[in-house]
Amino acid sequence: MKLKLSTIELLILIALFLVPSLLHAQPGFGDDVDDVPIDGGLSLLVAAGVGYGIKKVKAHKKK
Repeated sequence: MKLKLSTIELLILIALFLVPSLLHAQPGFGDDVDDVPIDGGLSLLVAAGVGYGIKKVKAHKKK
């Protein structure tokens, strides 16, 4: 019984073996670096973007 793989199947198989080795986390920063919280303006921008997206989806469904 011969096993024949197409090109796409072979690429997917290779990706399944290589991706986990590429997804290692980067080393952390030293203790001398101050962490900056992501809050305030960014959370307002995300909320505005979600609201705008909902408005656009509702307007598209009415057409």
